[in-house]
Amino acid sequence: MPLYELVCISRANLTQDSMRTLLRRSTETVLDRGGAVRGFVNMGRNQQLPYRMKRHMEYHTHGTFWLMHYYSNPKTSNVLMGQLKLDPRVIRCNVVKITDKVSDMANFTVTA
Repeated sequence: MPLYELVCISRANLTQDSMRTLLRRSTETVLDRGGAVRGFVNMGRNQQLPYRMKRHMEYHTHGTFWLMHYYSNPKTSNVLMGQLKLDPRVIRCNVVKITDKVSDMANFTVTA
């Protein structure tokens, strides 16, 4: 299975419980479809966005940036993206394929 990185910007004013629920739902989506989550990286809360973004009929100027590294098949990534794009807590999200080769996966390290 390839290694993917989910890059996500969620609302800045989320409570800790709401953020925990969002991360849990993302994790369960991957795990229920046979994938494996490698880890999360918090890139910062309440950071200013590079430009004003409109999502779910609201404008946002600040957000919480986070990453999730996981192994899965491409169909799982499509399902995960579909769920996150409909979630009102998420401003923007994108999935990046890190590597396909097993030998490259052994050398990959998560940096914060």
